Amino acid sequence: MDMLQIQGLHKSFGDKRVLNGLDLAVPEHSIFGFIGKNGAGKTTTMKLVLGLLKADEGDIFVNGEKVVYGQSPANRYIGYLPDVPEFYGFMTAPEYLRFCGSIGGIIPSETESRAAELLELVGLAGEKHRIKGFSRGMKQRLGIAQALLNRPKLLICDEPTSALDPVGRKEILDILLAARQQTTILFSTHILSDVERICTDVAFLDQGVVNIQGPVAQIKNRFRSDEYILETEGEEDSLLQAFPEMQRAEAGGLCFRQREHELQDVLRFLADHRIPLTKLERLEPTLESLFMEVTGA
Repeated sequence: MDMLQIQGLHKSFGDKRVLNGLDLAVPEHSIFGFIGKNGAGKTTTMKLVLGLLKADEGDIFVNGEKVVYGQSPANRYIGYLPDVPEFYGFMTAPEYLRFCGSIGGIIPSETESRAAELLELVGLAGEKHRIKGFSRGMKQRLGIAQALLNRPKLLICDEPTSALDPVGRKEILDILLAARQQTTILFSTHILSDVERICTDVAFLDQGVVNIQGPVAQIKNRFRSDEYILETEGEEDSLLQAFPEMQRAEAGGLCFRQREHELQDVLRFLADHRIPLTKLERLEPTLESLFMEVTGA
């Protein structure tokens, strides 16, 4: 089942077209990476899903329920973490979650137990300081706890790691991995290494449409590289002379593509000239290389 379905979504602001027939399907209990350049329309898409913006055309369904602009009933299935969450700085983390629970109509006893569970999940269980003294990473972690408070079926995170240092990014990604047991996660980003680390599925947004989407493993297999890298005990110059399309790799060794030189021909040359081969590796495509290819960047 798809927890989120978007069909033929269009959105313009004046004469600027942001979304141009966007189709997206987010499977239940996936961690779905929504990839795009800055300004590609990721945040616009999320605000449309939340019913905060009105679509020009298209339909959005969350857990099978249609999203309606304004007060969307589908929002009861959604938890949302904006890119820059705001808090009441005079509160502590437990106080803030209790406040959010009261606004959301959650009974106090359930809010109390749920808040304790979530603060443990995000690593803030022992934090006694007021929110105004929190670091950016601590605020992001509290924001995830708040977004999960009502046990949403879909957690939407808008670039949750973009302004964090490597340690903070790792902490947030670990939390999202743990949260997958409770919900489906859609997060937008332009940091492709984050997507490769935790995502089960991915979509590339470019020119207002999704060009590629699906499970990460299937996409990588579909665009499997024909590039190889090899290392030998010397004799690289003779290989470069015999196979002029070969190039020196930045990390050492030589690289070539199958369409330029057949692997069998290279191996035969090595055997005929008794050149010891120390490494031969087929380079797997990265999401970065695929995204650069798709967007023409």
